[in-house]
Amino acid sequence: MSQDGVDLESSLGYLLKEASSALRVAMEEVLRPLGMSVTHYACLELLAQRPGLSNSKLARGAFVTRQTMNVLLQALERDGYVTRPAAPPVGKALPTRLTPRGRRSLEKASAAVRSVEVRMLAGLSEGERADAFRVLHKMIRSLREGDGEV
Repeated sequence: MSQDGVDLESSLGYLLKEASSALRVAMEEVLRPLGMSVTHYACLELLAQRPGLSNSKLARGAFVTRQTMNVLLQALERDGYVTRPAAPPVGKALPTRLTPRGRRSLEKASAAVRSVEVRMLAGLSEGERADAFRVLHKMIRSLREGDGEV
């Protein structure tokens, strides 16, 4: 390792990335049999919690590009999971809503994802879970303070 390099064994950032990757793999494993990806699931979950979100807001919430979200939304609409108006009611945004099929699919996916989170947190006490939650939120706030996204 160079003098300016990052020691991967002690880097919290690297460890967070490794945890994120492990979580994504575990989620993909439980969602794949349901015919879903993590992004597909995230989109449905966001729409359940905030009906009518635009493509841009869905993309931000699912951590993908607007183009990727647009392709996903077209497929979800074609397959009957979501509905969007033919023309935007205001401006350019097409508000998206879950269909009954989308809600049923999300119900199964949410149970699968909850099982992954339960597995991930199994070795932690309630206090450790609360501490982890608090610390991760602080890290996010610290990183976003300079980019206007707080």
